[in-house]
Parts: sequence; structure tokens; C-alpha cells
Amino acid sequence: MVFCRDVYKVTRVIHFCYGHRLLNYQGKCRYLHGHNGKVEIELSSKKLDRRGMVRDFNEIKQSIQSWIDANLDHKMLLCARDPVLPLLRKLREPLFVVEENPTAENLAKLIYEETKRQGFPVTSVKLWETDHSFATYAPTK
Repeated sequence: MVFCRDVYKVTRVIHFCYGHRLLNYQGKCRYLHGHNGKVEIELSSKKLDRRGMVRDFNEIKQSIQSWIDANLDHKMLLCARDPVLPLLRKLREPLFVVEENPTAENLAKLIYEETKRQGFPVTSVKLWETDHSFATYAPTK
């Protein structure tokens, strides 16, 4: 018996801007600041669809980039326990509130989970916080 080990992978890159700060952190990131982020969303499959694709890049753009644009782009991504939230809400600042500290690791997981929720065969999400630093979320099976 022969088992096929081939796996096809595609990656869509999406750029977005966001602000955040980290709670319980002693470095510069404890202050409100912003990033020009880049996210790499990797999809994989052992077989291709009828078009010869894992998934059309444009489908990823329309679904996931639309979600990122609506929910994360040009927003302050803050932990639900952040004491600055009431003030920013009062000022009607654009926010996206998460339960965990909005680290690159947790944001990569958030985007992974949304991609999965939308039905894509996502295997990993890499979030570049700067040109030199990124975090990857790829759960084990």
C-alpha cells in the first residue's frame, strides 16, 4: 500500500496597521504604540480542488483581509483588563478587545482561529510585528 505524503501549501500576505500595549510588561511595549503589521496565512491540503488549487488567493483576500480590515486595521488592540479602556471608549476611539494580552503570539492565534472559523484549511499564521520580529501560531494535531 502506498501513502501519499504530498501536501500543497499556499500563503496569502495581508498588511494592516494597529496599536496596542502589553500589560504586566516592563519594556517599551507597556506604553500605547503602533505597528505596521504583516500577517502570513498558510493554507494546506493533500489534494487540490477542481480548479487545481488549495484555495484561490482572492477568496482568502475577500474573506480574511475583509475581516482584518473591519476588526483589526487602524484599531487599538487591547486586553479586556486594560485600565485605559473606559477612557478610550468614552473618546469613541476604534478598539478591538481581546481576553489575553495582545502579544504577537496571541494575535497570530486570533487570526488563525478566525481563518479556521471561516472554513479555510489553515495550518499556520505568522504575524510580523516589525521587519525583524514575528510570531507564529500553528497548533499541533
